[in-house]
Amino acid sequence: MPAAFDWHTRFQQQVLWTKELRNFLYPLIHLRNSRRVLEVGCGTGALLSELSGSTRATIHGLDLNRGHLFQAREHAPHSRLVQGDALRLPYPDGAFDISLCHFLLLWVKDPAQAVREMKRVTRPGGYVLALAEPDYGGRMDYPLELGQLGQWQRDSLARQGADPGLGRRLAEIFHQAGFSPVHLGLLGGQWTLPQPPGSWQSEWATLEADLQFIPELWKPEQLEHLKQLEIDSRQRGERLLYVPTFYAYGIA
Repeated sequence: MPAAFDWHTRFQQQVLWTKELRNFLYPLIHLRNSRRVLEVGCGTGALLSELSGSTRATIHGLDLNRGHLFQAREHAPHSRLVQGDALRLPYPDGAFDISLCHFLLLWVKDPAQAVREMKRVTRPGGYVLALAEPDYGGRMDYPLELGQLGQWQRDSLARQGADPGLGRRLAEIFHQAGFSPVHLGLLGGQWTLPQPPGSWQSEWATLEADLQFIPELWKPEQLEHLKQLEIDSRQRGERLLYVPTFYAYGIA
């Protein structure tokens, strides 16, 4: 992504997508009664700020990107932030009651190792939770012509080093990390139509930034045609976009 891309707005949008899921999961993992909680891959603090208001626990955030952490200091000032690698977490064994991540594992070279590390730093009986991992291979678009956008998105994510189909592998990854049983589920899809203009505009800005990684696969006139189709189909109330998004958790 270009340096000028508004990452915090993007992360806020992702947090909004999964709000109902968190309302379901947080009681199951006893978040309110926890003392120390870690978010791995905390980004700019979009989720950290919510965590601080959901529990009296000390909230810790780790991210590899120093620029994101600078923003997290502003957006989640009460969190304890560390720059570090998800594959080698700089915390002792059993340091946290809950370790979680949100739209992270698809970007990690060895997601099973990242989950193993989250398990290591979580106390026995604590919870390790992957809140949201998408499966872009199952993306649904209507009108059908807009399916080209999904193909570009998958190609771009792969070019950037991500795994666009990670969601379907989430149970396998938790099993490889030593969890049994693995609690697995799928984020539901409920919409109010028409959606606010800002929601699709943010999604389109992300697409345009992603396209910079695959310039040989598209032409400006083709993109402009699809953008107009996007606008027209939303005005007609017929636009559908759904990406299956999985969650999983286990007990350390």
